[in-house]
Amino acid sequence: MGKFEGILICSDLDGTLFKNDKTISKENAEAIEYFKSEGGSFTFITGRLPYYVVDAYNSVKPNVPFICINGGGIYDGLKGEYISYCEISLEVMGLIQHIDESFSDLGIQVCAPDKTYFARENDLMKDFRGLTGLPNIVAHYLDVKPPISKIIFGSYKEEVILEIERMLKAHPLAFKFDFIRSERTLFEILPKGVSKGYGLMSLTEYLGIDINKTIAIGDYYNDVSMLKTAGVGIAVANACDEAIKAADYVTVSNEESAIAKVISDLDRGIFLH
Repeated sequence: MGKFEGILICSDLDGTLFKNDKTISKENAEAIEYFKSEGGSFTFITGRLPYYVVDAYNSVKPNVPFICINGGGIYDGLKGEYISYCEISLEVMGLIQHIDESFSDLGIQVCAPDKTYFARENDLMKDFRGLTGLPNIVAHYLDVKPPISKIIFGSYKEEVILEIERMLKAHPLAFKFDFIRSERTLFEILPKGVSKGYGLMSLTEYLGIDINKTIAIGDYYNDVSMLKTAGVGIAVANACDEAIKAADYVTVSNEESAIAKVISDLDRGIFLH
């Protein structure tokens, strides 16, 4: 039995495991392999859907399923199938329409389990496709058939993102959904109760791992719930203030091989002793 048997490390991708150039450092890659070789379970947790994390999956090489859709899904990369999946209520269309009618330059995505529909175009959505390689599948949000995973609004304007958040949380149906700012330019509507913390708890139940034997590492607003849920929550040094406040520890930045530092500290008995 390896020294890390029964321990799960779950890391966010962008701004945490990945460097700013979207690569994994040699130190992180070697540390992850060492952790796994000693019986540890390593995976990632992301807001993305499985169909555009193939490169990330091949780079990280998790040895257990990964958590996707900001906690709304657990996906077995080896089998190429969902283990669990949360579907959003179609009442969400009323919220989308409310926002759609209020902004002239807003990007809107409707995410399904196996594809992303671009319901409203703007410069951010064009750049998003360039970054992810997703095809430009155009459909009005009212025409997208269920199941639907989540809704994403996008704008480069900070004031627009903040106003979207205010309007959505004030909507009469807001209590039926959850909301998260997943990146500086993106705001999402999720199924009620879905968060990265929920996804982490669901994965531990599936794997039969004690939640107290988990380490979660992240940097942004959508990581806060998992930092609070994990046995040990760790924020990278470049994390937002909310993530740092939610964490039990703060480690080095994503540019300084944060995952390798966490695994080294775990090996020395700093965490989960």
